[in-house]
Amino acid sequence: MKLPNKFITYKESIISKFPLVLNNLQESDLSIGDLYKKVRKEISGVQEFLDILDCLYVLNKITLVEEVVHYVKAN
Repeated sequence: MKLPNKFITYKESIISKFPLVLNNLQESDLSIGDLYKKVRKEISGVQEFLDILDCLYVLNKITLVEEVVHYVKAN
């Protein structure tokens, strides 16, 4: 997992890619495969994509229901 530190810039880290995923999910819920197809050109691979989803899930920004990723709206 690439987090910012003195060797990895914010732009190179996965945190900088959170808005990319969340913006796609604000439009509509997507399957994991469809979401990956939409963002794959801006990320470095499947592992980075899974790391992004893991972090967003832990932060309660997304949820997974029956293989569909949902954006969790703030109250």
